[in-house]
Amino acid sequence: MNASGAPHGSARDTVRLAVIVAALGVVFGDIGTSPIYTLQTVFNPEDPHPVPVSTDNIYGVVSLIFWSVMIIVTVTYILLAMRIDNDGEGGIMALITLLRRWGSQRGGRAAVVLAALGIFGASLFFGDSMITPAISVLSAVEGLKTVEASMADYVVPITAVIIVVLFLVQRRGTAAVGKVFGPVMIVWFVVIGACGISGIVQHPGILRALSPTYAVGFLTGHFHFAFFALAAVVLSVTGAEALYADMGHFGRRAITRGWLGMVLPACTLSYLGQGALILEDQSNLSSPFFLLVPDWARLPLVVLTTAATVIAAQAVITGAYSVASQAAQLGYLPRLRIAHTSETTIGQIYVPWINWLLLTSVLTLIFAFRSSAALAYAYGMAVTGTITITTLLFFYVAHIRWSTPRWIIVTGAVLLLSVDLLFVAANLTKILHGAWLPLLIALTAFTIMTTWQRGRAIVTAERERLEGPLDQFIEELRSGGLVAQRVPGTAIFLNRGRTTAPLALRANVEHNQVRHEHVVIVSIHTEPVPRVADDQRVTADDLGYGDDGITHVTARFGYMETPDVPAALALLDPEATEGRIDLERASYFLSKIELRKGPAATMATWRKHLFIATSHITADAAEYFNLPRDRTVIIGSHVEV
Repeated sequence: MNASGAPHGSARDTVRLAVIVAALGVVFGDIGTSPIYTLQTVFNPEDPHPVPVSTDNIYGVVSLIFWSVMIIVTVTYILLAMRIDNDGEGGIMALITLLRRWGSQRGGRAAVVLAALGIFGASLFFGDSMITPAISVLSAVEGLKTVEASMADYVVPITAVIIVVLFLVQRRGTAAVGKVFGPVMIVWFVVIGACGISGIVQHPGILRALSPTYAVGFLTGHFHFAFFALAAVVLSVTGAEALYADMGHFGRRAITRGWLGMVLPACTLSYLGQGALILEDQSNLSSPFFLLVPDWARLPLVVLTTAATVIAAQAVITGAYSVASQAAQLGYLPRLRIAHTSETTIGQIYVPWINWLLLTSVLTLIFAFRSSAALAYAYGMAVTGTITITTLLFFYVAHIRWSTPRWIIVTGAVLLLSVDLLFVAANLTKILHGAWLPLLIALTAFTIMTTWQRGRAIVTAERERLEGPLDQFIEELRSGGLVAQRVPGTAIFLNRGRTTAPLALRANVEHNQVRHEHVVIVSIHTEPVPRVADDQRVTADDLGYGDDGITHVTARFGYMETPDVPAALALLDPEATEGRIDLERASYFLSKIELRKGPAATMATWRKHLFIATSHITADAAEYFNLPRDRTVIIGSHVEV
């Protein structure tokens, strides 16, 4: 190694390049496949508000697509939103946790309202995760019609088979497949960029569409149909939220470099090339993306496109797992069974319940809509809603975090939200043509999550009443008010907090008149951060007495972690727990709650039924907290809601 340290620099450059390649394979799949269907959807003659095909309109639409991508993706997400993170994590759930943390500190009602709005944005993402696999793979397989027209009847069955296989392999994890995602997407972006150049060469005048004057002129001069075209133009920015949500895995720098260095240029060239192709011959409107290549290259392009759209679908499926997991950790969904599919990569998880829900939903959409054009009307609503809410949350959090002057926040918010709301308004005109679907999905998910949050608060309050104060319980044990024989061994009771006595412990003492020589009460706290360091994982409290063998332990986990109670307890110093905890032979006690609908007016009757029904998908506590099943005892109780 020379004095300049070049080898070290070379190694760092290699690592950075590897991260960028990995980001290309995971982050940009959705937005990188948008050129397949965006332009043909804008000029779809079956659209209820069709855009007339003319030279001026083609220039205007291509320009509008380019500047929409620049404003929403490059400015809103790359330059602004990705500067705010929650300990490295991004996405709408990260913004919600920041709002919950700072809103409670400042006592602002606005923070509470915005957090609820953020949950609706996360709910829209579930709609996105159902529509993306369907429209992406459908649009790719539809390329077969440009190879052989008679293949049209096979598009839907082939798409369904690909989707079924994709969801069946989810439980095996994406680590092995993920190694080839990056290289495949690099090939993809090189190919679509080259195809775009081939179209531009035939009609170089299309490059004038890069001027914003064409986009502005199209909107102002032909607003009576340009406004409706925005509902299809927004398809060019699908997947923008993924750039932000995946920031924790790859970092802002890698995503920014991948976007500016490869994805944005490749997509821009593809849109320009397709526009040039339509200018040459308007009959190319049916499938301009595939018609950019000669006949002999279309089948290989269909294969490559299918691979790219499967990667796009994989990215959004993984995102749905992550959002559901984070929502459960933050108390908006029941505890879900989660499997970690990689021993080395944080965040690679598999959530079975979400997987089968998505599979059923995606197949239903494929057979109901049967074409990417029909699904496009539904797709835009989910995308624009999420983007608008993310933009709104960003400006509020930016004002709090950076103390940015209000006039700057208001000016920026007005400018960017005006663009976002224009897209939302355009998509609202498609309500009767499919835009109702993501709104219905989002409203359903939002209702479930807010009902669960409310019901959980009611159950917690009732449970605390049944449990009684922990300090009083210990005093009764010491004074003899509660008679319990001490038996050898260690008993570990999971509890919701430090203030109340675990129901299982109280039942053991009151009904069996026994308590273990060493009792550890463990409370699990989910912190509003992605991960918690081991040195901050656990704290112990002797509850006022250092000789009674009863200790309270608080175990902290981040909202992106799956709690592992035995591993957390192994970090404790014996001096902190009145002696060494015998984790090899310890018994774990869980208090299981059976829910019943009660007469109290705590919630509407239909919400009580919904809350109880939702509770049935709760994951097994022993498995979720990684407890040894052969040493776990479950004691049940009834709670009315």
